[in-house]
Amino acid sequence: MADVAFQQNRIARATSTRRGSSLRYALKRKSTAAFLMTLPLILLIAILVIYPAFYSLHLATLNKSMQKFVGLGNFQFLFRRETFWLVVKQSCIFAITAVIFKALIGFIVAHFVHNIPAKGQRKWRGMLLVPWVIPPAMSTLAWLWLFDPSYSAFNYTLSLFGIGPIPWLGEAGWARFSVILVNIWYGAPFFMIMYLAALKSVPDQLYEAAAIDGANWWQRIWYVTLPMMRNIIAITTLFSLIVTFANFDIVRILTNGGPLDHTHLFATWAFRVGIEGSDIPLGASVSLFMFPILAIAAIFILRDISKRGNEA
Repeated sequence: MADVAFQQNRIARATSTRRGSSLRYALKRKSTAAFLMTLPLILLIAILVIYPAFYSLHLATLNKSMQKFVGLGNFQFLFRRETFWLVVKQSCIFAITAVIFKALIGFIVAHFVHNIPAKGQRKWRGMLLVPWVIPPAMSTLAWLWLFDPSYSAFNYTLSLFGIGPIPWLGEAGWARFSVILVNIWYGAPFFMIMYLAALKSVPDQLYEAAAIDGANWWQRIWYVTLPMMRNIIAITTLFSLIVTFANFDIVRILTNGGPLDHTHLFATWAFRVGIEGSDIPLGASVSLFMFPILAIAAIFILRDISKRGNEA
């Protein structure tokens, strides 16, 4: 009996020793340490992003009083409304147009800053980042004054040349142009700073080799700069597309969706329907409709990035 008890004690000690060593080994692994360090952020994302997303999905299946399950009834109701499809059209036009011009302007300005001597670059970077640093609600209020129908600084300037007045926020076409213009002004510096960082990482030897081969300025950009920046361009475009689709403050302050709902985006119309119209489930359904559009865009962009990574 004593031998059996002694043998069992030895097995127990050996098992605990193995468990302790495996635990120490797991804690020493870089992947485990990285997971433990990112765990607070994962929990924060779960609380602030994942839970609200699933709760919104739950709300979208309820009726207006949030007492009865209606399944896809809210979505069927939206699909029969002309205003909803107008919002879908306007959101796509707004996001795609704004992102294209932000990327184009950011690329041009990044090249301009990149070719400035190192001493002056810090000053230019600081000045060009001002629109992106200012809170969008505050800067949009300044634009609201510039577009004011009675005291518009733009109309006053144009009147000196015998042009105008232009109903910047009173006519559907000009109102769309105005909100897109403000979004471009606000978001272009982000593209500029991202592209500038990418340009700094392009080796000078590639440009020298291209110059030796007789490549002109445009050919150097097309065959050297753009291929080296493709991943940064794709990721920046995807991030900006998500943020632009979900834009709220610019449209809310400038036009509040007018005139006649012709500048509403998903976020502003969801607020109008859900909060101002006291129909929270329908507002949740409107906001959730952004997900499939952005998911499709993300799949194509990330798949392209992954394909280039595998080729490299």
